[in-house]
Amino acid sequence: MAKQALLQRELKRDKLVAKFANKYNELKAIAKDAKRTPEEREAARLALQKLPRNANPTRQRNRCGITGRPRGTFRQFGLARTKIRELAFAGEIPGVIKASW
Repeated sequence: MAKQALLQRELKRDKLVAKFANKYNELKAIAKDAKRTPEEREAARLALQKLPRNANPTRQRNRCGITGRPRGTFRQFGLARTKIRELAFAGEIPGVIKASW
């Protein structure tokens, strides 16, 4: 199980990303738009820098939904590889079977 402080930090980041998502996307679109003047694009980049650091979606970390483990997490299931293995062997994940050769 991951430390509670780390899990709480991730939840805080999720809230910040959701709060600033619209503004972040608008500023990114302006900064990438080649039809805008260089001054407008530069202003958009500066505004992006002034947003909170944790409002950037790339700072989010995929974690296991059960244990909170940050590594080896499968997006399809939202679980760490060890939990997928345990649940698959127990037959609790529909459609997942053990490969045999």
